[in-house]
Amino acid sequence: MRIGINGGAASAERMVEQVKRAEAAGYSSMWFPSAIGIDPLAVMAMGGAATERIELGTSILPTYPCHPNLMAHRALATSAAMGREGFTLGVGPSHHPVVEGMLGLSYERPGTHTEEYLQVLAPLLRGEAVEFRGEQYQVNVPARGEPKHRVPLLLAALGPRLLRVAGELAEGTILWMGTARAVETHVSPRIRSAADAAGRSEPRIIAGLPVAVHDDVDEARRTAGDMFANYGMLPNYQRLLEHGGVSGPAEAAIVGDEAAVTAGIQGLFDAGATDVWAAIFPVGDDRSGSRARTRALLDSLVGS
Repeated sequence: MRIGINGGAASAERMVEQVKRAEAAGYSSMWFPSAIGIDPLAVMAMGGAATERIELGTSILPTYPCHPNLMAHRALATSAAMGREGFTLGVGPSHHPVVEGMLGLSYERPGTHTEEYLQVLAPLLRGEAVEFRGEQYQVNVPARGEPKHRVPLLLAALGPRLLRVAGELAEGTILWMGTARAVETHVSPRIRSAADAAGRSEPRIIAGLPVAVHDDVDEARRTAGDMFANYGMLPNYQRLLEHGGVSGPAEAAIVGDEAAVTAGIQGLFDAGATDVWAAIFPVGDDRSGSRARTRALLDSLVGS
C-alpha cells in the first residue's frame, strides 16, 4: 500500500521531524497544504535534505496568486535544495471565496485559467522553452535545460474538465474528499481515458480523506462534520461529495475501529486510487491518545 500522511506543525523544526519520523515508519509520502502558516516549500526543502526516499508533495499550492513561471522556479529550487528525487508539485485553482473573497483576485473562468496554467507550467518544469498565447496567459520563456531532479506535476481535479487536463498534462490528480465511490465512478474513468488518449502513462490518483480510529462511529462522524464543515460548503467539493454518494465530510471520513478503517483504506485502492493520503484527526477528550491510536494503525499498514 502506498500510504501518505498529512504534514504540518507549529514550527519548521517540528515539521522536519515529522518528515524524518514518517520516513522511518515507512510512509511513501507526506503532503503539505499551503495554509499552514509556514511556506511549505522551505520546510519541504529542509525535510527532503534530511531524508533519503520519502516523497514530499504540496496539496496544494493555489495557482491564481503565482505566475506559472514563478511556480516553476519555486518548485525546481525546492527540488534542488532537497538534493534528490522526491519532490512533487501539486497545484490547483482553489475556490471562489478564497481567490476573490480573501485575495481580491478574479476567479473568472477557472477551467480556462487552470488549463492554460498547466500548458505553461508543465514544460517549464521540464526545462523546456515555452511560447504560449492563450486567453489568460501570454508567455515567452527560453529553455533552461533539463533539471537534475524531475518534478512530477499533479492537479487537484474535481470536475470533468480538470480531470481531463490532469490526464493530458500532469502525472495525475490529488484529491480531497473523494470517496471510493467517487474515485471508481467519476475520477478514475475520466483521468485514465484522458491520459490514454494523450498517449501518457497511467496517471496517479492520490485520494485524501480524514481518518480516525475510534470505536464510537457516530461521535467520530460528528467530529469530522464539525472539523471539516467548510469543505461541505464549497461548490467544487459539494459536487465531488455527490459523486461519492455522501452528503458531506462527516460521511466521507474513514472512521471506526482498526478493522473498519483498514477496510476503508483498502476500498480506496480497490476503487482505483494509486495512493492514499490519510489526514489524521482526533476524536474525544484524549486528543493525543486518539491521534496515537490512528497513527499506530497506519504505521502497521505501511509496515506490512
